[in-house]
Amino acid sequence: MAATTDATFELFIGGREVPSSSGQREPLTDPATGEAVATVAVGTPDDARAAMEVAERAFRDSNWSTDDGARRARALRRLADLLEAQSEAFARLETRNEGKPLRESRVDIGYVVRTLEYCAGLADKIEGETIPVPGARFDYTVREPLGVTVHIAPWNYPLLLSVRSVAPALAAGNAVVLKPASLTPLSAIAFARLAHEAGIPDGILNVVIGRGREVGEALVGDPRCGSVTFTGSGEVGRRIAELAAQRMVPATLELGGKGPAIVLADADVERAARAIGYGIFGNAGQMCWAASRLIVHESLRAPLVERVRAIAEGLRLGPGLEDGVEMGPLVSREQADRVLGYVDDARSSGGTVVTGGTRASDGALAAGHFVRPTVLADVPPDARAVREEIFGPVLTVSSFTDPDEAVREANRTPYGLLATLWTRELGLAHSLARRIEAGMVVVNEAPVTFPQAPFGGFKGSGLGFEQGTRSLEAYSRRKNVLVNLGAPKTRPKA
Repeated sequence: MAATTDATFELFIGGREVPSSSGQREPLTDPATGEAVATVAVGTPDDARAAMEVAERAFRDSNWSTDDGARRARALRRLADLLEAQSEAFARLETRNEGKPLRESRVDIGYVVRTLEYCAGLADKIEGETIPVPGARFDYTVREPLGVTVHIAPWNYPLLLSVRSVAPALAAGNAVVLKPASLTPLSAIAFARLAHEAGIPDGILNVVIGRGREVGEALVGDPRCGSVTFTGSGEVGRRIAELAAQRMVPATLELGGKGPAIVLADADVERAARAIGYGIFGNAGQMCWAASRLIVHESLRAPLVERVRAIAEGLRLGPGLEDGVEMGPLVSREQADRVLGYVDDARSSGGTVVTGGTRASDGALAAGHFVRPTVLADVPPDARAVREEIFGPVLTVSSFTDPDEAVREANRTPYGLLATLWTRELGLAHSLARRIEAGMVVVNEAPVTFPQAPFGGFKGSGLGFEQGTRSLEAYSRRKNVLVNLGAPKTRPKA
């Protein structure tokens, strides 16, 4: 299953791999070394429409959606078991395709396994309700699958952020068409192969690789699209929302963040520093929930910044498959250029580079897209590096004198995904958490989540929440049924 330089990955439609209708293929390279990883098919709008047609037919003709849910639960559990058995191979595939250290990819695949297990447990527990109404009548609700759901995934957590929405959609009884990111589609195709082996009916899970503007828009605009889930940039998310709104299709959008890490005066500096380092340098900062803005009490600023600087300078950079590597490359040269553009802008705005801020090009690193872990201080609050999502290993630092000031600074951004808060005074932590404009607040820990915990944001970070027991609600609809059991035919007076 592991990718090699001569491996070819096709589209996955109707339970089998098929070439693109155009016959076009493109090579993918390891972002750490520039070596060829695989060749992938490049889908077209015609391929997108074909996948939607196959998915609709499978939804209609199979009993995937009409069973009591136990069949879906068993299939998802088998899929989880198969993935767990091949987790090392999948982790290596993710690392070669995306670049992150192997230890991080192993954690990601473990999270996917747990997500499948969790959603399998929900598949046979989709329930309606009975509603008391006047007279001899019986009123109840049922939840039904939407039909064909579209899932457009990002490149930073290729399989994890695909399955985060695909698993509940399948558990709810839908047929799925997944479009992985063009840069990182390999694990999605490998996953679809496993789904076939696990007994998920042909056509219920389909994967179409292709460019977002062409294939993604064709999927969302297709009349068979019952919902769309997207994780990615705000610009693309707004376009998808427009397309979905034209047909009144529900959309779940996770559009990034600019996470504050608020460190109060009584915080444990050592613990906070380690967590902040993980929260911005993990996955080379390519995380929607990255803790990219350190907002620290002025009394702790000097020791905390010094500790974070030491962590940044101590990280070992290199190809993710090498032992001991702690931070890998950025996913592409374009992404590295984009990140360094923000650093240059911060410098020109009067900011100070505490550490990093350059490419890492020593020895073998020169072949990859490595950017040194970066800490920026004294950057004006309205600078792009402070307000916009950089999506790289860049931390900005500001300070405050009282908690109210920290909350104001935390909220002074168009995003509201995740915030972290450090204090020993838990009463104050609860109070501040209610005032922070973020869908998730983590206290005294690095950014972390679990399949059973809701994940979503406020403001420009998107619409809707994923994960948790209610995740299946986004992929089903409520129907009300009222039965007259012998009530008077005349309508009751108001």
